[in-house]
Amino acid sequence: MIDWNGRYASRMKNVVASDIREKMKLLGQRNIIHLGGGLPDPALFPEAALADAASAILNDSARARQALSYAPSEGHAPLRQWVADYQTRRGAACSIDNVMITNGSQQGLDFVARLFLAPGDPVMVEIPAFVGALRAFDAYEPRYVPLGRDTGDAKFAYVGTEFCNPTGLSMTAEHRQSLIDVARERGMPVLEDGCYEQLRYEGESLPPLFVTAAQQCGGVEQSPFLHAGSFSKIIAPSLRIGWLAGPAEVIRKLVLIKQAADLATSALNQMLALEVLEGGLDEHLAMVRQAYRERRDSMLAALSRHMPAGVEWTSPEGGLYVWVTFPEGFDAAAFAERVLLEREVSVVAGQAFHPQTNPIDPGCARSIRLSFSMIDAEQAAEGVARFGELARLCLAAPN
Repeated sequence: MIDWNGRYASRMKNVVASDIREKMKLLGQRNIIHLGGGLPDPALFPEAALADAASAILNDSARARQALSYAPSEGHAPLRQWVADYQTRRGAACSIDNVMITNGSQQGLDFVARLFLAPGDPVMVEIPAFVGALRAFDAYEPRYVPLGRDTGDAKFAYVGTEFCNPTGLSMTAEHRQSLIDVARERGMPVLEDGCYEQLRYEGESLPPLFVTAAQQCGGVEQSPFLHAGSFSKIIAPSLRIGWLAGPAEVIRKLVLIKQAADLATSALNQMLALEVLEGGLDEHLAMVRQAYRERRDSMLAALSRHMPAGVEWTSPEGGLYVWVTFPEGFDAAAFAERVLLEREVSVVAGQAFHPQTNPIDPGCARSIRLSFSMIDAEQAAEGVARFGELARLCLAAPN
């Protein structure tokens, strides 16, 4: 009988299952309140707009043939132009050559890692970091360096700027400028993840790093910054439409990687997304933001009512996440298991957002990510009440 473990590539030793994806298997199970997954709510998808778009495309013979054929590896040209125009309106003048379409932003993270990382290469990440980015990078066997630590040899840095997953926090203006200065000084590429930037519920937004760096460097071509975006949170994740923007030279290399990976993203899905975008998203986005704002507000109010003294949490201005931090010594991973079994509330322990190869950061070990995306305001309040009840018991008798 074949020894499969002996045949796997060495890089697979660091590739582990995502705790969040495992939690998704619980979806639909009775009585469980899901405060963990962070998926966009299907009830908020623009179903009618997508149905109209599909009808318009498939009932036009010429467009139907294009939609059902292979798309260019770079992506559907009109959609690439839409993204380029979007970035230009924000202040980073882009052409179509500065944009490629990916199968969700996750594929973009994998491609950037594949382009830059060899085994042992250092990559800078924020800790805690988006678990999807860590799993994408793990396959290339990097050495993780916490963002802010002095290192001159990082192959690239990965950061979120708006309502970051998992903390829900946004990068300050001072932190943004500091990172731009370091990247320019060292010639270090930086991948900015902007997947949540359209989900702001209050406060004033700051320009993306991609935009500010382009303005300070004399244009996108001279900037060390790449920007990853996605339509999964504002249209529908099953379309799997994301994008990367950056210097044309880098985009050309990434397109070669895509040709080897999957040839092209679905032409039909790209055309559907563009049809919805050009039909106007303002009304739909206003509805989505209002729904998530109400759920966020309910969760934050419930945390204020039910969490015991010594527990802290973030108050995000947008996005889908709240980061809860317990006192020193608290075992968040064990608590996540107990709250599921004893209170039927699903959450994600903070260590899921930590590099597997690094010693666990104490802050991650005692933290938990909550999400309000898949529940209504009433469920948010009930879930946090159950969560808080067990937290009080555990902190009162930690053993």
